[in-house]
Amino acid sequence: MPQLRDYQTELILRTQKSWRTGHKAPCIVLPCGGGKSVIVAEIAKRTTLNHKNVLFLVHRKELCEQIFRTFNWWGVDMSMCDIMMIQTASRRLASLRTPDLIITDENHHSKSNSYRKIYDYFKKSYRVGVTATPVRLDGSGLVDVNDDLIVGVSAKWLIENQCLAPYDYYAPDIADLSGIKISRGEFDSKSIETAMSKPKIFGDVIKYYQQFAKGVKAVCYCASVKHSQSMAEEFRKAGIPAEHIDGETPKQQRSEMIENFRKGKIQILCNVDLISEGFDVPDCGCVIMLRPTQSLTLYIQQAMRCMRYRPNKKAIILDHVGNYGRHGMPDDDREWTLEGNPKKHLKKLLAEKDLQTVQCPKCFGVFVPETSPVVCPYCHHVFPVKSREIQIDESAEIKKIEGFHFNIKPASACKSYQELLAYAEAHHYKKGWAWYQAKERGFL
Repeated sequence: MPQLRDYQTELILRTQKSWRTGHKAPCIVLPCGGGKSVIVAEIAKRTTLNHKNVLFLVHRKELCEQIFRTFNWWGVDMSMCDIMMIQTASRRLASLRTPDLIITDENHHSKSNSYRKIYDYFKKSYRVGVTATPVRLDGSGLVDVNDDLIVGVSAKWLIENQCLAPYDYYAPDIADLSGIKISRGEFDSKSIETAMSKPKIFGDVIKYYQQFAKGVKAVCYCASVKHSQSMAEEFRKAGIPAEHIDGETPKQQRSEMIENFRKGKIQILCNVDLISEGFDVPDCGCVIMLRPTQSLTLYIQQAMRCMRYRPNKKAIILDHVGNYGRHGMPDDDREWTLEGNPKKHLKKLLAEKDLQTVQCPKCFGVFVPETSPVVCPYCHHVFPVKSREIQIDESAEIKKIEGFHFNIKPASACKSYQELLAYAEAHHYKKGWAWYQAKERGFL
């Protein structure tokens, strides 16, 4: 009989307490690989054992079968549990049986209109969501869809307690910081934005895979479908078994690829974003990032895809696009709140006085896009993702990144004079910089 870990049981107890104390829609936060699937399986099991209906919402069709297998294995009464894609559920509200509990997978998506439509229709239903990152790309939190945040153990704790594998992280030394202006000892934000907004792949991908992860099963995240297909071909030319996989790959063929990856017949799985949120790829020991992203959620989902625990395993992350410079290390401690990052959100709102609208080419409906890829809320037409050109600098070197002092904007994260001194020493700043910064911030 499967058993929950202590920290997983604690999260369930805290969720039950949240409901008992008047909350209707808590959100559980737990890092990738922390076992969110078995937590919600246990919650669903307890609910169905009480003869109450469960509606489980996912945002990708590939996840429905995976979740069904997990729930069935865990002992959920599937006669009282519906697992549905959000698009399907939102179209069939009148025919759905009323759920006593709605569980939302990857809860950071739940602010979109499709989710809200379901929540509004079943107003009396209790809800719970699960996510590793309770924040949107624009910095906004989940305060308008959730009323309680239940934060679990950190990624560092999971690594230290052998629930996630430790990792080595290789990347360019923040891409190339030459030409980025320094203002009062800190990187100028506009200069950083300009430098990092130019997609670029640093280093010879095949060379560094062979150097740091030779023979290790890897998932390679690419900038576009065309890029992914070409990378798979490049790996094969180098004698490394590789395949491209995307949302259009036939189900049977996709299943065969995953099985061949499991057996070691395929060593590299190239894709864009398919193998990220919730998509379970067994035995993956390496991630190759060739896709720059401004999304913290996507970065964490992809970077930690190789960190499933196995005894004596050391995961390898090859970040050829400097994503760590935008977001920090995958296991950095982050403070989550329902409000998200209000300053970032407000800045975005002020910058977008006129919301950008698009028109659906199929039904001609006009709307503000809320998802990526863009999905029409009226007819559910999926807009094709435009391929984007990305520069490649194979001559660049990547090296092992140890963490804090390599982050592009760590000075703002310093919480004391001592941390500022350490930062200044690591960056070879002039004497007096740390004192001036500490004085200005009220540390002295």
